[in-house]
Parts: sequence; structure tokens; C-alpha cells
Amino acid sequence: MEHKREKFASRLGFILVSAGCAIGLGNVWRFPYITGQYGGGLFVLIYILFLLIFGLPVMTMEFAVGRASQRSVATSFDVLEPEGGKWHTFKWFGMAGNYLLMMFYTTITGWMLAYLFFMIKGDFVGVEPSQVKAIFDGLTSNAATNIFWMIIACVIGFGICSLGLQDGVEKITKIMMSCLLIIMITLAIRSITLPNAVEGLSFYLKPNIKSIAKHGLWTTVYAALGQAFFTLSIGMGSMAIFGSYISRERSLLGESINITILDTFVAFTSGLIIFPACFSFGIEPDSGPGLVFITLPNIFNAMPAGQLWGIAFYIFMVFAALSTVIAVFENIISFVIDLLGWSRKKAVLVNLVAVILLSIPCALGFNLLSGVQPLGQGSTILDLEDFIVSNNILPLGSLVYVAFCVSRYGWGWNNFIKEANAGKGIKFPEKIRFYVTYILPLIIFTVFIFGYIEKFS
Repeated sequence: MEHKREKFASRLGFILVSAGCAIGLGNVWRFPYITGQYGGGLFVLIYILFLLIFGLPVMTMEFAVGRASQRSVATSFDVLEPEGGKWHTFKWFGMAGNYLLMMFYTTITGWMLAYLFFMIKGDFVGVEPSQVKAIFDGLTSNAATNIFWMIIACVIGFGICSLGLQDGVEKITKIMMSCLLIIMITLAIRSITLPNAVEGLSFYLKPNIKSIAKHGLWTTVYAALGQAFFTLSIGMGSMAIFGSYISRERSLLGESINITILDTFVAFTSGLIIFPACFSFGIEPDSGPGLVFITLPNIFNAMPAGQLWGIAFYIFMVFAALSTVIAVFENIISFVIDLLGWSRKKAVLVNLVAVILLSIPCALGFNLLSGVQPLGQGSTILDLEDFIVSNNILPLGSLVYVAFCVSRYGWGWNNFIKEANAGKGIKFPEKIRFYVTYILPLIIFTVFIFGYIEKFS
């Protein structure tokens, strides 16, 4: 039976959908904070260096495996591995990674939707900082509300995927990503022109040797490495799928560079929005959910026309979250299409139910199941699911992709180079073969080991 693969309508669609998958909430609530904490401009330089020597090769490999096999991670290794190979067993980990990511990401996306709704309704207008925190606690501690917004996130995501690759995923992600970039730039300009914005900018961007000395060079380097690693969502096949949807007109390294630039631009610009505003209104920049759900609403309250800026910001956040949800849902749908030969419609309906059911533990982890603290005191079900994906499946999956592309027992270097360099554009340099074969796996393994040390020390 001839395998007819859907294709993106345009190259821009491919770049924006792949970037949408990479651009997630980590860009907004993790990157600026870590940058401020670990030495500003110097951290950004170390981070960009790691994206180049580390993120780009792995992403190119993942795209190459997707494009050569014309399949998702569910069957790509089956198609490309040598006779009698065992690489295809990785598909269960790759698929599990995508489901696990959605088991907690849908809840956070639900919070974004809820906040956009609260902002439009005017719930934050003129409230005290303590009341802002109460609104967030009220949202997370109510099981029914949490599940309601999580289901809305799932329905929107699968609804868009059900329209097909070109008419749904590509068309709508293009609109969302274009709006996201316009809103971000507007917010950044607004933030930079606030009173005292300069202090925030210098905290964010001025290379700060003192803070590197305080944390230690190795900790700073590891923080940059970790952020570069997690920002691109590589290692579980969530990028390979988009490789399978593109033509062979362009070489893959060039496309990986475009996606990485977009991803970095969003992370960097988030800092331009957040730090000047925090310093302007004398609010400590926080990390994680607190930044987006407690710190920023307080800032919008203090700003002239704050409700409008708040609405714009949460539209941007909803788009950042949904672009990832749609990309990973598309992946999940393609698993059952590739493995079981189902129609897109059936794949959407079955997975909609499955993902909603799988997401319930995380949604309840802040209320009815808050007693479950799998990683020690104060941890939640979300933390456990995130740990399995971020600290295990992504690094180990990246190792599998690298080994598969460089090893003669896998797909092999020559096949990989031929696929990566097909078409016009920047070629993958064959000179770095030694580096990607021996040094790159070592770096990835280091990330994996230190992730554990950091988590449990």
C-alpha cells in the first residue's frame, strides 16, 4: 500500500509550526528569570553557544529521520533501521513522552485560557496584590474549574488538528504565531518606555560577573545548557513529525537555524517585557508560574490602560501554549494514523478522550490529590510528569537520535548526511563528524546525569 503523506502548503508554515512547538511557556517563565539570575548578557551568550553546538545538530537529526522515513516517531525507526535492528523499540518512549507532556501542559494551558477570560472580565482591575494571589489559588484549588479549563484546552487543540494539516494546523498556527510576534514586540516597546525601565534592562542584559562568581561558573554553564536543551523540545520525535511533512527542496540545517532563531527571539523578548516592567513598579521578578499568574497581573494593575495590556499579554501566552499543544496533538494523532491506519477523524476523537482522561491527575494534583507529593515535600503530580519528560525522555531520546544517525548499526552517517543536505540552503558540515559522534553524546549524557544530581541533591 502506497504511503501518501500530507505536506505543508508552504515553507513558512513548516517553520512557524515547528517554532510553535519549540516556543512554549518555558521561553516566557523560565528563560528571563534564569538569565537575570545567572549573570545577564553573559548567560545569553553561553546559551546561544549551546544552541549552536548542541541544539542545532540534534534538531537536524530529528528532522532528517522524519523526512527520510516520511513517518512519525511511531514508525520512523522501523522504516530506516537496518534488518534485525532494535531501534524501533524507542518508539514507545517517544510516544510516551508526547502523551506525558500533554498530561500536564493541558492544565497549564487551561490556566492561561482562564486568565485571559478573567482579564477580559476585569477581575484584576484595582485589586490588591494579595487578592491577585487569591485569584490564582482559587483557580488551582478548585478541581472542577481546573478540569473545565483543561478540557477547553484539549477541545481547542484537537479541534484545530481535526481540520487537517494544511487547513487546520498550518493555517491557524501561522495566524497565531504572527499575532504572537506582533503582540510581543508591542509589549516589549511599551515595557522599555516605562519609567525606570533602564534599571530592569541593565539587570537583564548587563554581563554580571558577580552573579556568575556567586553561583559558580559550572552551575551557570549547566543552567545555560539545560535551558538550551529543553527550549527546543528535541528528543521525543515531536520535531521529526514536521520533518516528515516537508519537501526535499531545502537542506535541514538551515531550517533548524530559522526555528532556533525564532525560539530565541521569543525567549529574549519576553525578558524585555518582564524586567523593565518589574523594576518600573518595584516588583521582584519571580520564576515559574508565579511570574505569569501573580507578578504580572500586579504590574498590569499599576499601568495606565493596564487591562488592555493584560489582555494582549494573555492572548500572547495562550498562543504560546496552544502552538505547542497543537504541534504535539498533531504528533499524537499521527501515531495512530501511522501505527493503526486510522482516519484523522477517528484518531482525533479517540485521542481527545484519552488525553482528557490522562490529564485529570495533574489537574487534580493542586486540589483533591495535593497530598500526593511524588518528588518530596511540596512537589505535585505536575512536577513528576515534567521530571519524567524533561530530565529523562528528552535527553535519552536525543542520545538515541544522535546514535541512530552516526552509528553504522543504526541508520548511519552517510544516509543522515545525504538526507540532511538534500536541497538548497546551509549544509550540515561533514567536518564535525567526530564531534557529533563522540563529544555531543557526552554533553547530552552530562545533562542527563546533572539533571538527577540537581533534582535530588
